Amino acid sequence: MRSRHSSAARADSLVLGVDSGGTGLRVALGPVTAGPPPFTAVCAEPVRTGPDGIDAGHLLDQLLPAVRRLLQQTGPGTAVTAAAIGAAGMATLGDQLRARLPGALADALGIRRVALAADAVTAYAGALGQRPGAVVAGGTGLIALGTDLSTWRRADGWGHLLGDSGGGAWIGRAGLDAAMRSHDGRRGGSPALLARLEAVFGPVAGLPGLLYPRTDRPALLASFAPEVGNCALEDEVAAGILAQAAAHIAEAANAVCPAPSGSHPDGCEIALTGGLFRMGEPLLGPLRRELAQQVPQAHVVAAEGDPLQGALEIARALAGPGLRLPPHPALLFLPGVT
Repeated sequence: MRSRHSSAARADSLVLGVDSGGTGLRVALGPVTAGPPPFTAVCAEPVRTGPDGIDAGHLLDQLLPAVRRLLQQTGPGTAVTAAAIGAAGMATLGDQLRARLPGALADALGIRRVALAADAVTAYAGALGQRPGAVVAGGTGLIALGTDLSTWRRADGWGHLLGDSGGGAWIGRAGLDAAMRSHDGRRGGSPALLARLEAVFGPVAGLPGLLYPRTDRPALLASFAPEVGNCALEDEVAAGILAQAAAHIAEAANAVCPAPSGSHPDGCEIALTGGLFRMGEPLLGPLRRELAQQVPQAHVVAAEGDPLQGALEIARALAGPGLRLPPHPALLFLPGVT
């Protein structure tokens, strides 16, 4: 575990934010009032997922020691008043977490105000706070989430076999398909992408054996997405793949954007968050055009923060003025409420 302690002043009461994703577990203790988290830690081992969903015991085995070490840095008398835990897969694989974490946090740390959220919800809270709008979170996969503060609307996020259309794995797979078509002499092939496939993965004949046995196939597919972006400036096939991805992303955004209301008559704020959009103009250019066509009421805004900051935002709302984001039994679980 790596930890960081800034020079920010210690508060008597703190809130706990947790972001559990595919690359590891991030933990932050921050003041009840707004501000950067002065105490953070990273547990590099991702939380395991088994036949019964996300492994609550494995998460707690990493989380509790990390929080206790951070509390040692705060000095005596500091209490954690609320916690929010965001986890990839919470909506569909989070039954263990919902059953065990509230009691475990109360017993081990005395935390009795707890929210358990899908990582898309913490991404939303980090990007837009507690106001109506929509967020598209793009990385290896892709999910869109929107709310008018009374209900949630979700689009995609169904994994690389059933959806995640326009996400990193989708783009990477489409790029590899175009490369293989070029290798075979079929229509729709791209010699440029074939050259990048061979540079990254080696001879074409070895790719099936490299790809199919892997348990992290989505991540391996997504690793080729930047190659598609790099080729798109000069290769029509690669540019076409990103144009299709942009259309899928805009479709997801349109599906979740709340309708204008009396209190918010000027359209829908949409924030784009996640590593996918670091691809830059090759993807963002066609995406702006697709959003203008499919979601003309949308105003694209910069994300204010990341999912860890979103978890802190939710925890602060529990500890202070109250949570405005709507509870949901799978997306935003509040023990005793949902």
